[in-house]
Amino acid sequence: MSSSSSVLVSLTGLHQSVRTRRGQLNILRGVDFQARSGQVTALLGPNGAGKTTTLTIAQGLDRPDSGTVRLLGEDPWRGGPALRSQVGVMLQDGGLPPSATPARLLRHVASLYRDPADMATLSARLGIDEFSGRDIRRLSGGQKQRVALAAALAGRPRVVFLDEPSAGLDPVSRQLVFDLILELKRSGLAVVLTTHLLDDAERLADHVVLLRDGRVERSGTVAQLTDSSQPTPVHFTVLRPVDAVALAGFPAGLDLVPEGPHASAVQAGELPQGRTFRVEGITTPEGWSALASWWRDHQIMPTDVRLLHRSLEDVFLEVAP
Repeated sequence: MSSSSSVLVSLTGLHQSVRTRRGQLNILRGVDFQARSGQVTALLGPNGAGKTTTLTIAQGLDRPDSGTVRLLGEDPWRGGPALRSQVGVMLQDGGLPPSATPARLLRHVASLYRDPADMATLSARLGIDEFSGRDIRRLSGGQKQRVALAAALAGRPRVVFLDEPSAGLDPVSRQLVFDLILELKRSGLAVVLTTHLLDDAERLADHVVLLRDGRVERSGTVAQLTDSSQPTPVHFTVLRPVDAVALAGFPAGLDLVPEGPHASAVQAGELPQGRTFRVEGITTPEGWSALASWWRDHQIMPTDVRLLHRSLEDVFLEVAP
């Protein structure tokens, strides 16, 4: 984390509840997190974890029952035009007028700011020019996402909130959005986003906040959250059967674990064609040498060898099984 980055969004001890027919429903139960300039902060969690409520409060669209919210040093609920002009918001459903065209909408949004972004350049960058004259109601979900992102950036904000920015995007559009988010980060913005795509968060985020049942279960950098004191297992795939003699001669001190749909058959002593194995316990070069020698001695030629490090998805599933 850069020592020069400053906190632009700060939430402390947020509690929020709503009345239902069954009584009081606690949505947030003491949420804390910060978003800094020049960083991407990803808010993750299963459905119902409180992500949308947290963002709504952080943006000043709602206020908590208790707790403190600071957006650019101010209470966003009470903030006026001077504060709101420095904040960009992109909602997942877009909130776009269906009968407008992207060109007309973005011109209008830009006219609301004293010093707007260059919307022509931004539209070209996001590929909006290809459909800028079509009514928004006729656009695909991914196209609407790109228009909503452009609108959120029209005022050259210092903080931008992005709700599922890559939802519905094809691979090319997704890369365009990724590149723009990283450019925003490099220019010093605080980017706060939610996503259900964990590889997006792993790729983009400097800081991750994992919510569950209205609480922050874990937070930190991707490296901190995925760090494991356990050795990384080795996975390999073979096309020809590994015979019983080879299985019996596997190096002592290492564990060979069958994986995939044939795992039970291998454990039962049957040898179907093609399978993947996981090797656990390799912590030294000698361990690698022992595995390679076993492959050589038993004429085993792996078609695929992988080191699968602990991922953000693994952490997510621990928090929200």
